[in-house]
Amino acid sequence: ELSAAEVHSFVERFTAGEVADYQMTAWLMAVCLNGMTARETAELTVAMVQSGSVADLSDIPGHKSDKHSTGGVGDKISLVLAPLVASFGVVVPMMSGRGLGHTGGTLDKLEAITGFNVELGMAEFKQLLRTSGVAMVAPSADFAPADRRMYALRDVTATVRAIPLQTASIMCKKLAENPDSLVLDVKFGSGAFNQEVDEAVALAQSMLAAGERAGKQTTAFVTSMDEPIGRAVGNWLEVAECIDTLHGEGPADLEELVVVQSGQMLLQAGVVKSRAEGVERCRAALRDGSALAKFRQMVEGQGGDLRMVSVARPVLPTSFLAAAFSHRRRCGPGGYLHRP
Repeated sequence: ELSAAEVHSFVERFTAGEVADYQMTAWLMAVCLNGMTARETAELTVAMVQSGSVADLSDIPGHKSDKHSTGGVGDKISLVLAPLVASFGVVVPMMSGRGLGHTGGTLDKLEAITGFNVELGMAEFKQLLRTSGVAMVAPSADFAPADRRMYALRDVTATVRAIPLQTASIMCKKLAENPDSLVLDVKFGSGAFNQEVDEAVALAQSMLAAGERAGKQTTAFVTSMDEPIGRAVGNWLEVAECIDTLHGEGPADLEELVVVQSGQMLLQAGVVKSRAEGVERCRAALRDGSALAKFRQMVEGQGGDLRMVSVARPVLPTSFLAAAFSHRRRCGPGGYLHRP
């Protein structure tokens, strides 16, 4: 078992170019074969955070909360969740990713809105958080640089699946944002990266431990990805479906995942006294227009064309989609893990 000093020194020297790629590759393979303890994994996560800049949001008032999903087909939850949670006064500093494999990422979907700018500097990012309470942007190049280099090596050495390495890669970027609390959506099933439920639960528990060791209240939902979420697949179609959901008229499975995770974020921010109360209030915000108004404010603040998210919302080709997905089953949350 490696000491904290050994883990931090190794990552620091790798980032500085003093540890060669072949040495890091050998170490990654050793982790893949032998695993890491929860403490080692947490130390690796912190070392990767400290390899670059950490956002200082202390001058922005309010509780800062973020959410991360391990992704899948039709996973558009963040586009609804972020403005919904922000409509309650919680600050949502969301740094998101691009596509993974055959699925579009959150940033790809947002860029389907003409003019929407996800490449913001830290000063612009913080200004949007002050004025709108929400911003969805790409991580800057100086956030967790060790992760980018390590992931490139993992990708070509078949070590991507190792739970400690998945944990550190995901959590280092979330912790570099420096939120007060985190909600994680860990997918399992045929369309997920971790297809077996036991593997998804292990990853969720590992990320919970890393988040808590870093002093962040962290919750993990373990949810099904055996079917696409909602009805729409494809960047612009998914944006349009999110606008439907922000009008309170979205697919039932998408709305359920959004309000349950948003309700937990409100609970962790101290806005509500129970997750059930948070869920109820989030459903109401999807119907009274407050979440939609916050979404439009975010789009305008990041340069997006408001005509594309107008009140006369886009019309999905529902007959085609209904035929294409007539076989699908509704999937709500598949389970729930929480450490208070």
